[in-house]
Amino acid sequence: MANPNLKEEAIALHQKHSGKLEIVGKMEITDEKDLSLVYTPGVADVCKQIAEQPDKVNSLTSRGNMVAIVTDGTAVLGLGNIGPKAAMPVMEGKALLFKKFANIDGFPVCLNTQDTDEIVQIIKALSPTFAGINLEDIAAPRCFEIEERLKEELDIPVFHDDQHGTAIVVLAALTNALKVVNKLNQPIKMVINGAGAAGTAIANLLLHAGFKDITLVSLEGVVAKGEAWLNPMQAKMAEVTNLAGVKGTLKDAITDADVFIGVSGPGAMKKEHIQAMAKDPIVLALANPIPEIYPEEAIEAGAAVVGTGRSDYPNQVNNLLAFPGIFRGALDAGAKTITMEMKIAAAYAIADVLSDKEVNANMIIPDALDARVAQRVAEAVATTALQRERVAALSAN
Repeated sequence: MANPNLKEEAIALHQKHSGKLEIVGKMEITDEKDLSLVYTPGVADVCKQIAEQPDKVNSLTSRGNMVAIVTDGTAVLGLGNIGPKAAMPVMEGKALLFKKFANIDGFPVCLNTQDTDEIVQIIKALSPTFAGINLEDIAAPRCFEIEERLKEELDIPVFHDDQHGTAIVVLAALTNALKVVNKLNQPIKMVINGAGAAGTAIANLLLHAGFKDITLVSLEGVVAKGEAWLNPMQAKMAEVTNLAGVKGTLKDAITDADVFIGVSGPGAMKKEHIQAMAKDPIVLALANPIPEIYPEEAIEAGAAVVGTGRSDYPNQVNNLLAFPGIFRGALDAGAKTITMEMKIAAAYAIADVLSDKEVNANMIIPDALDARVAQRVAEAVATTALQRERVAALSAN
């Protein structure tokens, strides 16, 4: 059950420590020789090496293990546009998780601008300091353009966790949920309620993973070709989803669906929606902290498997299962980008942490604190990245 004193305890903990991070050196400075090695004059020779061979920056400095956690504070948790200073506790938290689960040095970068061009330019200017960029809590649709431009213009991995981290863990959860209801190799009809950053990323990843019958639903209605309210990303998704051309609302889209994925808002899913779904429906109600429908209501309505974003219910779909291992694998492989194949490999690695004997309606996804997950994901991502490099090298020859 949720801790009723959580608010007071969280504020007190952050007050006690003045946040969650500090910078600690890797070596001691105890005498003049130490000083001459880590600073002047010895450091000049290290600088010269990097100037002559820029790739050495990752082995001669901490850059190779540093990831920038960048936000503009416009879509923080369920709090919305609360600004960059108020977003800092979340970015510190991500940095702490990077360190604990993947031994990555994550560094919060909270930007006091909401201008797309300015954000792109700032991150590009900061890129010599970091080996990867984790975009965080940036509102749609700007987050799409920011990520795409950075991926094109930088030679280091750029990953918007709200989009792709969520999508990866959803694919992992869905893979095991389909085992529970014996539909793993069957045609699946699914509805994604929420057509923002997370919803469109989930749809895109699932399409690449082989699912075909996907319909997105936004606040304005079902995402369908020709709707005047579609933003550019939604218009793009309308071309490859909603193959039946359904229009209307969630009620119109949900009939006979095998899977409901909610990345929308509290109470969006009703019992009658579940009752209109196919036999043994899967419901992933991921709005946080209040889901689209609470698990007990969903089960009462007939749901066979239910997941949420909450830690006080079974089957928590938590990005923590994805981002540490993904960046660890990408950094270890020296990857310049995080590809769709790497994301799918990460999802299946998460799902496979649980054996078929362990998978059941109340366990379709590993626990968020399962120490095995980050290592398995890192290995899968690094292997996929290196295979891609080998194929590219063979093609070039």
